[in-house]
Amino acid sequence: MTRQIDRTRWIRGLALAAATLSLCLGSMLPADYAEAQELRYQRRSILDFFLGRRYIDENPQPEMRGQPRRQQQQRRRAPAQKAVTPMRTAPVAPAEPVVQKLDNAQKILIVGDFLAGGLGDGLTAAFETSPGVVVEARSNVSSGLVRDDYYNWPGELPKMIDELKPAMVVVMIGANDRQQMVTDAGKEKFRTDGWFTEYQRRVLAFGKEITSRKIPLLWVGLPAFESDSMTADAVQMNQLYRNQMESIGGEFVDIWDGFVDENGKFIVTGSDVNGQQVRLRTTDGINLTQAGRRKLAFYVEKPARRLLGTQASPDLVRLDPGNLPALTLPTNPVEHTQPISLSDPNLDGGAELLGASKTPPATLTKSPRDLLVEQGEMAPAPAGRIDDYRMPTLKTTAEVSVK
Repeated sequence: MTRQIDRTRWIRGLALAAATLSLCLGSMLPADYAEAQELRYQRRSILDFFLGRRYIDENPQPEMRGQPRRQQQQRRRAPAQKAVTPMRTAPVAPAEPVVQKLDNAQKILIVGDFLAGGLGDGLTAAFETSPGVVVEARSNVSSGLVRDDYYNWPGELPKMIDELKPAMVVVMIGANDRQQMVTDAGKEKFRTDGWFTEYQRRVLAFGKEITSRKIPLLWVGLPAFESDSMTADAVQMNQLYRNQMESIGGEFVDIWDGFVDENGKFIVTGSDVNGQQVRLRTTDGINLTQAGRRKLAFYVEKPARRLLGTQASPDLVRLDPGNLPALTLPTNPVEHTQPISLSDPNLDGGAELLGASKTPPATLTKSPRDLLVEQGEMAPAPAGRIDDYRMPTLKTTAEVSVK
């Protein structure tokens, strides 16, 4: 009991000392109102610490006076809210204006299988800003030249040409043709001589359907595949395509280097049209990603622009007599001509030509810089300098005796 009384007295004495200290601080209030408020809150915090919650409830802060007790307690217990910084959104790039195609725009017709469909997407992006070119892709995913019962390309191609009247035809086909072929003589297995003979005939007839109409033909070769057997077949079929296109006046577009490494191996990731490393092939090792389609079109874009002419390149300007730049000559050429005297070529009033100058001829010896750069020879360091590594010469007895 005695210990509890002593503790109570100690607390009261400490509270009295704190009150005395607060009165002393009150007599030293600064003139600035903001500093005075801060000091008042510091005094209250000391009293709150020693006197407890009851003192806080009975002595509200100045800004809380006149408010209900419940509202004062809720305001004290409310957690301080942190200032929320608004999120900065990235600036939205303005949409590029859509280029309107001309009424007489030339049409590029793309036919073939699923690879031709990807080529159509890439060429559409390549000629997006060319108002004089329209890309028409008419591909069939699972088609080829072997299964004419599934999709008959020799029968459908003339209809497409008559309908669209293209200025150029691009063919990319053959990825689905690695299978048995049914001919009039029977069934031919893939890779046999009979199969290649019939396939060559079909490729030749398909290409002639285009070139016979005097339409430029671009036949795009097959890329490498993840499967080694598919890659080997693609090499052999590309050779067949190249030979047949040369015989009928078409042009073979070789895309092989764009989808292999320096050793000729299939790659999934490689350089895009901007030189950045991107994924070019999908997980199946056959199809192309969007970047791969654009790279495929990159190989076709150059010969296509060459064959279509200036209409495929909107940046080129054709000059004619109506837009030639003005070529004017001065009315009085004599005013713009300053003759040079043979006796004074520098026009400085001198009386001697360059050959009569008394300046000594330039030396033919090479400078220390030329010796260092051209021959790697450096002049020796002066004697006694820190980089002089020459051994000192030993003096003879006769030289010492003379001294």
